[in-house]
Parts: sequence; structure tokens; C-alpha cells
Amino acid sequence: MEEQDHISNIHNRYSLTLLSPSSFFLSFFLSLTIASLLFVLIEFNYLFTEEILFRLPALIGVIIGTQFIDRLIIKKKEYSKVLHMSFFGNAIWLLTAFVGFSSFIVFGKDVLDPFYITLGMCIFACFRIGILTTTLGVHIGKAWAMCFLQPLAMFFILVPFSMWTELLFDPVLLLYGGLFMATSTIWSLWTDRAGRPWVQSTHKLLQAYLSAMSTKDPTEMETIIEPSSKKSSVTTSQIKFQTESNQNQFRMILPEIHPGPFHPVGGSNIPYLIYKNMDSSAMVMHSVSNHALNLPNQEEVQTYLESLSKSSVTFSGAKCTEPVIVQINKARCAGILFEKTAVLFLSLSPHGMEDIPISIRTEIEQFAKNRNFERIMVVDCHNAMGGEINKDDSVDMLTAAKSTLDSLKTKESHSMKFGYANSLGMEIDSADIAKGGISILCLELDSKKYYLGWADANNMENGVREQIVEHFSNNGYELIELCTSDTHFTSSGVRNKNGYFQLGIVTKPETIANWYLHLAKQAEKNVQSGKFEILENQSEVKVMGPSIFESFSRCLDNALRITKGVLIGGLVLFITTIFL
Repeated sequence: MEEQDHISNIHNRYSLTLLSPSSFFLSFFLSLTIASLLFVLIEFNYLFTEEILFRLPALIGVIIGTQFIDRLIIKKKEYSKVLHMSFFGNAIWLLTAFVGFSSFIVFGKDVLDPFYITLGMCIFACFRIGILTTTLGVHIGKAWAMCFLQPLAMFFILVPFSMWTELLFDPVLLLYGGLFMATSTIWSLWTDRAGRPWVQSTHKLLQAYLSAMSTKDPTEMETIIEPSSKKSSVTTSQIKFQTESNQNQFRMILPEIHPGPFHPVGGSNIPYLIYKNMDSSAMVMHSVSNHALNLPNQEEVQTYLESLSKSSVTFSGAKCTEPVIVQINKARCAGILFEKTAVLFLSLSPHGMEDIPISIRTEIEQFAKNRNFERIMVVDCHNAMGGEINKDDSVDMLTAAKSTLDSLKTKESHSMKFGYANSLGMEIDSADIAKGGISILCLELDSKKYYLGWADANNMENGVREQIVEHFSNNGYELIELCTSDTHFTSSGVRNKNGYFQLGIVTKPETIANWYLHLAKQAEKNVQSGKFEILENQSEVKVMGPSIFESFSRCLDNALRITKGVLIGGLVLFITTIFL
């Protein structure tokens, strides 16, 4: 549970990355708009030079010019980040000038002091030091050389030449400007060391994360993650369905590997890669595992995929039981017994939860062993959004699973027929469905048909499963369960608190239900007598382990704690200027 707390803590920090505008076009427009408002505020309240026709176009030209210069100097020449920096910096300057103007009115001062024009410029420069060193990968010395580039160029346009010396060399400005510059420098150096000894450079971690998110280049992030990863033996279980002629086959795969940590780093897209590796005729289920079992880089992903070809057959058969479904309060368990192998599907839908804890799987496996099941495959359906499972729901889930296993022991087995259909030919293109699409398995047992649905998606909007089950029922079809792969693939940047689109949040549930019903009818047409094989594989790969999440969590907490303290101190320092 402690590991899940660290992951939740890291995930909660993700919202901080959503503070920037959604596009560089918006940042470009906002930076020019705010700078124009700053010009108007200064011109008509501080200076009254009556040179607006010349100086405003010049100001806009200077901003655009310095933005391009910034782009040429920074590490990766990312124009969008330069524009975001310009937007926020100009907003800070405008706010500073407005506070000066407001204090003049509130305190009834005799003269509106232009001190706030130059103070705003200095604070803008301090902000640039912070952004340049943390997110743009610029060394502190180079950041000092660059920090006044845009603010000072704008100052020379905003303020007439005759006032430059008076404002720039004001002793009070030099004192306060020096204090703010020193504060930003200390903050930058301090936060960079905030993660030690666990993380050597907080700034490099942040830059690697942003690089992976914005440019889809995982190299830097994987370089940071890989040294902390440890070799481990992970299990992958499969049920391979084949027609009697062996012409058609389908696999239900349960990898112990967990998708993640986030796209495109490591095994974030592992469900689709396994699906593709199995000739796009598979359902890659979400096992009861956690992020400690993330693959850290692309090399380990390839090692794992290659190892799947070495899977060995441990059992063969041609019979299975009809499904058993047990519902206890919120918890539901659906189970099928393939001769000596039980497959359980666990869910709290429509109430939802995070990943099922490994402790629940362990207890279920022990119970199954005591009941003489040869093996058991436990699937986390991952089909509704929610928090960490509570004690009561855990007890209900265990009770439902045990009851299902007891019922399966008494069930008669029947010769199996199966049919499979996927969405390859349907041209589904939706942000809440990943590259593996959706699929349906049809099992015909004792002249009755049962359906199992799957989606290559990261979880499911609450209640969507129930709408699809009802749609099936209204059309005379019995949907046993609907599962997602918990993929961490995203086709583009997702600007919400989750960092992904769960199935049904973008695509209408009615549309999804119709897609699945269409596939059910296709699978029904494909039904043939079949047999199955149980395959097992042990892969020796590096996994991220739990300690790295604890390290990242502590690093972020320390950096944010320092930042809050510095911001409070800076605010207090700024407030003192009002009483000068």
C-alpha cells in the first residue's frame, strides 16, 4: 500500500504541468496581449509620454525578436517553452506594475512611483532564471547571462531614454532587485539538490519528464530510471485457443509485467506490443500487479517480447465450465474453469478502484491451492475509475472470489467452441482507445453463448461497462465481463488530472456498445469447435521496483516544500515595498 501512496503522490503532482497554456499559439498571443496591457498601464498611469504609435509596435517587435533569440540559446530549442516563459514573465511584470498602481490609490500616495516598472522587470528576470535552469536545461551561469534579455529589451522600449539611468540605478531598486535575484539563484541551486541522495538532479529529472511528454523522446527519462532497476523473474500465463484444424487461434494473455510508467517511457505500451506480437489475435489482460513491475526502457521491452516465444505448454484440453458470477455488495467475480485452470475476473464496477493489491491475489492463490486447483489466473478487470480499495471491499472481493472457486468445483465441463473478432477493420480512431483497439471472445458451451469483451485502454469511465452489458442483454447476448489492458499509451498530450482518457470519456458509451455488439455478431459467426493449451513463461528482465517511486516522491515533495517557502518569503519581501 505504501508504494501506491508514493505513486499517487507523484500522480497528484502531474496537475502542475497543466498550468501552461494548451498551445504555443495561445502563449504567443497571450504574451503579446499582456505586454500590450502592460504598456497601456505604464503609459497612461506612470509616464504619459504620448508616444504610443511608435513604441507599442516596437515593443511587440522586441518581444518576438527576443523570443526567437531565446529559442536559439536554450538546450533543445523548443519554441513552445520559450513562449510559455514569455507569457508568464510578462504576466508577472503586469501584476507587479498593477500592484504599484493599486497601492498608490489605496494608500493615497502623492506620486505614482515608477519604481514598480523596474521592480517588475527584475522579478521577470528572476522568473526567467527559475524557468531556464529547471525546465530548459540552462546552467545557472548562462541563465544569469540570459535572464535580462527580454525584460531589459522591453524596458528600453517602455521607458524613455531620459529615464533609464534614474530608474535602473535607483538605490532602492538595486537593493530589492539584488535580493530577488539572490533568492531566485539560491532557490534554483537548492531545488536541484532537493532529491539527494536518491535523485542527483531534480532539474534533470523534470527536464527528462518534460522531454518525454512533449517530444515523445524517452531516452533521458529511461537513462535516469534504468540504473535503479533490478533483474527479476516475471511470469506470463496464456490460454491459447485453437480450432480443431489449427487454422484459427486466439490467446488470452496475463503478463505479470505492469504497463507504465507513462508514455512513451519503458513498457507504457506493452499491451499493444504483446497483442501485435501475437498476430493481433489476443486479449492482453491486466494482471494483479503494480508499477514496481514496470519495464524501465525499450531494451528490456524487446527482451521481454522475445522471451514470449519460449513459452512452454503445461496443459492441453478441450472442455471448460459455463461462467460463474458472484456479486457481494460492490465486489464482483466472474470465473471459468478450463479443466484444471481457473480464470477469475475481479471488478468493483461501477464503483471503481485502483490496481488490485497483490495481497488479494496471494490469498486467492493460496485458497485455490487448498481446493486442489492446478493453477489459477486472476485478472484485474480495471473497468471503472476509483481510489485505493478499502478494507470492506477487499473482504467482499476475496469472499466473492472464494465463492466463485467453490462453485466452479461443482460445475460440469462441456466441449468448447469459440469465436473471436477484433476491431482491425473498423477504423476506430478515438483518444480513449489505444492501438490494440477492442475485441470480443465468444464461448459456446452446451449450446449457450457467452461473451467476453476487451479494450486496449487505460481504465473505463464509471458506468460504461453496465451500459454495454445492458445493451447486450437487450439484444439477447450475455456479456460476462468487460476488461481493459490498463495501457499507458496516449496518442497526444492529455490535459486533465489523470494524464489519460479512460474508455467512455471521449467516445460516447452508446457508440462503444454498438461497436462491441457488432464484434459479438462477428465472433458468433466465427464460432468453431476448439481446444486450448495453457502456456507459461518465465522472463528474466529488469523491472523498476518500488524504491524508485519513493525516491521520486520524496524528491518532488522536498522541491515543492522549498518552493513554497521561497514564494512566501518573496511575497513578504514584495509586500514591504508597498510601505516605502
